[in-house]
Amino acid sequence: MTKDYYKILEVDYDASDEDIRLSYRKLALQWHPDKHKDDSSVTAKFQDINEAYRVLSDPTKRLEYDLSGDYEIDKYSLPEYLARFKGMILTCNGLGINHSSLWSYNQHLKEANECEDGKV
Repeated sequence: MTKDYYKILEVDYDASDEDIRLSYRKLALQWHPDKHKDDSSVTAKFQDINEAYRVLSDPTKRLEYDLSGDYEIDKYSLPEYLARFKGMILTCNGLGINHSSLWSYNQHLKEANECEDGKV
């Protein structure tokens, strides 16, 4: 079973490099084995956090992970599943396309509702 590095680092699937770095630092400090003496589960969690950061902080490894990720629908809630694909498709990972210029679903829905109401 593959690990969901985004869940391990507690970030969204389309998280920026800065969001990933900040979350990693927070979690690494929180789960550092020196703060939890003689607890092997903490050591394992700390190792998972480091592994997730090594992959998600490297653009090439992150793209490979995103493209070969585990997408079993029963492992994710619908919002998580859609966010995972949004991160792959709408942000065009690895292509250098800035996702801020793309419409969000909410913006599109708002414009559609305004059009129906005759505001546009």
